[in-house]
Amino acid sequence: MLAIFLKTLPFFGLIGLGWFAGRTRFFPAEATAWLTKFVFYFALSAMLFRFTATLELSELFDLRFALAYLAGSGLIWLLGFGVARMRRLPLAEAAMEAHTGMTGNTGFLGVPMLVVLLGPQAVGPVLMVLAIDMIVFSSLITVLITAARHGRVALAPLALGLVKNPMIVSMGAGLIWAALHLPMPAPLQEFVTLLGAAATPGALFAIGASLAGRSAERLGPALWLSAAKLFLHPLAVGIAALMIFGVEPYAAGVMIAAAALPVAGNVYILAAHYGVAPQRVSAAILISTAASILTIPAVIAWVTG
Repeated sequence: MLAIFLKTLPFFGLIGLGWFAGRTRFFPAEATAWLTKFVFYFALSAMLFRFTATLELSELFDLRFALAYLAGSGLIWLLGFGVARMRRLPLAEAAMEAHTGMTGNTGFLGVPMLVVLLGPQAVGPVLMVLAIDMIVFSSLITVLITAARHGRVALAPLALGLVKNPMIVSMGAGLIWAALHLPMPAPLQEFVTLLGAAATPGALFAIGASLAGRSAERLGPALWLSAAKLFLHPLAVGIAALMIFGVEPYAAGVMIAAAALPVAGNVYILAAHYGVAPQRVSAAILISTAASILTIPAVIAWVTG
């Protein structure tokens, strides 16, 4: 446990450095927004393209893995939705709480950290988790909020949003490259490696800087959502993977570690965009990220033990 904690410490150290820079206004909110855009559109996209372009397609998709993650995550989604409805929250708010309780920071934190801590063979499982979160659950929350507000489902904006997401585009381009068995020219390999290397420090620093502007309001719901994300979500996918669908142990461990990640920052972007529970989501991101300094090493120590 101590050894894993020390390995994760540099990652959280970068988050802390970003938080300090944002808190002291040495790194203002405008700078954080531009750094996040650089990581999202360029550095992380280059990293994802490099990972997927060099993968065997069989390493990326595993039906039992996908079903296990969908089942475990879906259960937590339904639990979060049910708890919210029991508190008499409207449909849009209940859906946002459900989404918050099971959507981890896989892109900005999971891809850089888990591949380093669990080895390069973790790339396939981590990318599958990321793809399911973006394609299935992000689509679900968009559909439900749109339906709750307008009484109908608009598929065109949903499809456009997926196509415009640089993570989906870069992964899709990498998969096509891999499927065609195209060679990677040395200059291109060096380019995406160099640009992708900026993803890890840039993403972690941006996470910390963005947390500096958040406040811990609506603590009750935020604590519940943080607990659901950090404890119930990895527990649910672990049971689904190991006890129901028989996922290979290493891949199951990567899935559980990914499920233990704190609430993703892009959940707040959705909440703010639609004006649905942004304070609750912001507080859940802050609390879950702070608590994950201890919970993630514990989970990784368990799955690698």
